[in-house]
Amino acid sequence: MPPAQRRPPLPPGPKAAAAAPCSGKALRGETEPGHSAVPPLPTQPYELDAPSCPPCRHHGVPRVPQALSQRPAAPMAARERGGPVLALVTEPRFAQRLRRHLEEEQLLDARYRLQEVAGGSVALPVLEVAEQRLRALQESGALELPCRLLRIQSPIPSKAASVRTPAQKLCSELRTMVLGLGESWSEELEHDVPRSWQRHGDLVLLSEDSFSAALWTKLGPALWETVASALGAQRLARRGRVLPGGMRSPSVTLLLGQDGWVEHVDNGIRYTFDVTKCMFSPGNITEKLRVASLPCAGEVLVDLYAGIGYFTLPYLVHAAAAFAHACEWNHHAVEALRRNLALNGVQDRCHIHHGDNRQLQDVADRVNLGLIPSSEEGWPVACRVLKKGTGGILHIHHNVEALPAPSCLQPAVPRNEQRPPGDSSSGEWEDGQREVQSPEETEGGGKERLAARVRPEWQRWAEAAAARIRGLLEELHGQPWRTSILHIEAVKSYAPHVHHIVLDLECRPTLPAGPWRGPRACETGVAALLAGRCDGCLHSASSGQATQAQAKQ
Repeated sequence: MPPAQRRPPLPPGPKAAAAAPCSGKALRGETEPGHSAVPPLPTQPYELDAPSCPPCRHHGVPRVPQALSQRPAAPMAARERGGPVLALVTEPRFAQRLRRHLEEEQLLDARYRLQEVAGGSVALPVLEVAEQRLRALQESGALELPCRLLRIQSPIPSKAASVRTPAQKLCSELRTMVLGLGESWSEELEHDVPRSWQRHGDLVLLSEDSFSAALWTKLGPALWETVASALGAQRLARRGRVLPGGMRSPSVTLLLGQDGWVEHVDNGIRYTFDVTKCMFSPGNITEKLRVASLPCAGEVLVDLYAGIGYFTLPYLVHAAAAFAHACEWNHHAVEALRRNLALNGVQDRCHIHHGDNRQLQDVADRVNLGLIPSSEEGWPVACRVLKKGTGGILHIHHNVEALPAPSCLQPAVPRNEQRPPGDSSSGEWEDGQREVQSPEETEGGGKERLAARVRPEWQRWAEAAAARIRGLLEELHGQPWRTSILHIEAVKSYAPHVHHIVLDLECRPTLPAGPWRGPRACETGVAALLAGRCDGCLHSASSGQATQAQAKQ
């Protein structure tokens, strides 16, 4: 090989021409049609402020020009927008060898493709940390290929990068950040990166078990800025465990942003609340949709655990309840409830009872008890607020443990699980391992799809609850009452073998001697009811049991 010819240094800050994807021929050192032969790259080091570097065994290692080495690294957000990316440029015949070496050293930026630049050379995108690492490799003589550093103005995303899931993108960005700071990327760190999160508009709520490794605390605010950028969010928060006490206040830390107020839409209903102060359960969407379809026209509702209006609003907006009494202790939730009633234009049809609901009695056609794991403490209050002359319906939420027993499942009343067309529900747990997000996914994609069947344990609990409430009503009013199980709804799996269910329980006083003229009375009176010809009320003369099918007649 003839002696290497010395060339002058590159001018400061050279700009790469518009780049095209590097073809297989270029990588093999062949000449593309319409392109001239690849000119030889410099084989002597460029002069820098550092001492001269010993040449490599074959060609010598070109040093990075000072103007380029002192150029600040492009921020991660700029790179996401297609900004300049650091790259090593070499001859096509050395491209694959250099690529393997960069992969071994964890310096290759896999988000971008190798591409051809001006003069037929090949550019290999590298991580921002590569500039300092490559200088060290050159000084040690470990890098034995001719190459130079520059910035590609229009990097081409790799095929793998273009189809990455949100979780993969987040993990890749964090790995780049950690390596760029000179730290090691480990399996522990990778497992610590969340695979799912809850989205509320521009705020992403992370799970409590994410980013627990000690290294993350050393990264400071830059960590949360990187996470938010990767997930397309402006604000970031991390949830903790629900604080003990009857208010079910969340323990949420705001990591990025000024406040925790968010707004989103469920089934056409607008909700706003502060995620750091109020609870919100995306897993209850099926029950909110079911509540919205109930026939409540002309009825008065009492919601004993109203919160921010999770169920109060569907009753008022979609189920056409005439009026609602919303009871809530938490003053943060009360503030959100006031805003939500106004947002949906139903503030004139709802009265909020903040803390004390003792003045409520004999007003309700329907009572919602939406508290888990149990609302049993509210059962006496629910009995008190039911209209004593006509009774009404209780919707009782409860967590029931049921061991798997598929062969013993009993059929339940069919229900319509169809989601309204075009409905978009935010605030759901996103499965970051899916490329296309579904608003009905829950954390980690692990929500159990419950069969529309009643398990024996649910039935036994429902019968016990019905007997207990009948006793409370008879003790309260001093006359016989009857309770009828209308429906048992499976909302979600709360824990292994524990299910959140809702019991629809009809509670009526014993019928008087004359025609019953309650809010849903049969026009033909008791005679038709006893003859089994009732078409409009919720009763069955033969068994005293009401069915969902009869309610819809």
